[in-house]
Amino acid sequence: MIHAQVAIIRGDGIGIDVTDATLAVIDAARARVGGFDLEYREILAGAGYYADNGIDIEPGGETAAGECDAIFLGAIGLPAIRHTDGTEISPHLRLRDIYGLYAGVRPVRAYPNAPQRLADPRAADIDLVILRESTEGLFYSAAVHGRSEVIDDREVRDTLRITRATTEKLHRFGFELARKRRARGHRGLLTCVDKANVFTSMAFFRQIFDEIRAEFPDVETGYNYVDAQALDFIRRPWDFDVLVTENMFGDILSDLAGGLVGGMGMAACAEIGDTTGLFQPAHGSAPDIMDQDLANPLAAILSGALMLDYLAEKTACDALARAASAIESAVERGFAANRIRPREFGGDMGTRAVTNEVITQLREA
Repeated sequence: MIHAQVAIIRGDGIGIDVTDATLAVIDAARARVGGFDLEYREILAGAGYYADNGIDIEPGGETAAGECDAIFLGAIGLPAIRHTDGTEISPHLRLRDIYGLYAGVRPVRAYPNAPQRLADPRAADIDLVILRESTEGLFYSAAVHGRSEVIDDREVRDTLRITRATTEKLHRFGFELARKRRARGHRGLLTCVDKANVFTSMAFFRQIFDEIRAEFPDVETGYNYVDAQALDFIRRPWDFDVLVTENMFGDILSDLAGGLVGGMGMAACAEIGDTTGLFQPAHGSAPDIMDQDLANPLAAILSGALMLDYLAEKTACDALARAASAIESAVERGFAANRIRPREFGGDMGTRAVTNEVITQLREA
């Protein structure tokens, strides 16, 4: 029996609702598959915690999170609670930095009976992954790190940082991910998305991509400038498989791509480093709908499946991988049978109903 410890940061707004949903689904998958046990370690953090305590995470919370095998986060941030400079409360960005969670994995997949924003019938086949570097790029200067250069009240300079050490790891992760997807029947194409024609930093990013490419001669590769990639996500998103890019570019492109397959309620996310991983839905805290049974929990539930898959590799436990696959299949079957109908998509099912249906699909399989 494999035992793993998971740090749970529910955070703010619907982060609490979707975390509860995810843990219920994970527990149902664990009951069905067996072979592993998870211990949940609660850590208090977020804007609400900041408002009450003057700090954004409980004392020792950052260390406690890193001591666990993985971290699950619901959502953080409340529009009315900000730092004096106007920036949001964001301890999760600091966790990325502390634990070097460089590989931001953002799956984008079309499900049957879910909204498709493109009229082309090929949009039903969208199934790609955006690999967003999550510790450097322009987010190196995110306000939570205090690295911006503020010149009186006249000017602010933010630094975009690309290092060889992190970028080599990112590109190797991308090539290995492309190989895995090809083995599962996908195309296995890895596209480098940058702005190498304008920025020296981006030319460096592409240079390192080309260097690592030599280690993976079996992987098909491509290139796209970020502005052209945004256009191609509208013209031909079905032609892409895995895309690797800088932090800010990945942040923007993943939201755009998520909109093609329904919205942010389907946007799962994994942020993986050398020793731990953080898993969260990519949407915000939406405090206006918290506790109203309105939130779509699927982004969080699918992030939970990503976490189980990560723990499977980390612990060499096949049962964890089967539980992850069971959750993903339950969501797929639920949509295909039109038994998952989130309110976000104009359906009649709130947070609890969607969660219960995923659990039903798990039990009926």
